[in-house]
Amino acid sequence: MEKQFEKYKGIHPGIILERELKKRSIKQRPFAISIAEHPQSFNAIVKGRRSLSTALALRIEKRLDLDEGTFVILQAYYDIKKEKEKQANQTPNLTILRKSLFWDTDISRIDWEKQSKAVIERVFERGDQDEKEEITRFYGKAKIHSVMFAVKNTLYHVLHK
Repeated sequence: MEKQFEKYKGIHPGIILERELKKRSIKQRPFAISIAEHPQSFNAIVKGRRSLSTALALRIEKRLDLDEGTFVILQAYYDIKKEKEKQANQTPNLTILRKSLFWDTDISRIDWEKQSKAVIERVFERGDQDEKEEITRFYGKAKIHSVMFAVKNTLYHVLHK
């Protein structure tokens, strides 16, 4: 990979491609056509909404006279970054949650998606502010509100029978 692209590790290769085209004053549509790529598909790649295939990356590199594999490697680094982000978001930050909050279960064996309602209820009943903030970050405000609304609604119906 060319040294000039080393600093772009983790950034979608389409965004770097867009910068390279602008730097060379090359318009997207004619360039896409010149490498036998559909202009709309090419635009989706340039905007970072679509992955860059190896075959297309090689055509782009050849046309722009770049080292072979530059954009393929950038795509790989981008994919690695996205996968790491996805894996990091599969569980909340367990260093923030006290184990005593989940005294009746092994915290490492909690299925955070399937048991989300129980986790949210427990943290919002017994957790401190940091724990509530972490669970809100992990699940998102919309999910927290829907679970807490359902709890409040159920409690209301039980008390007013």
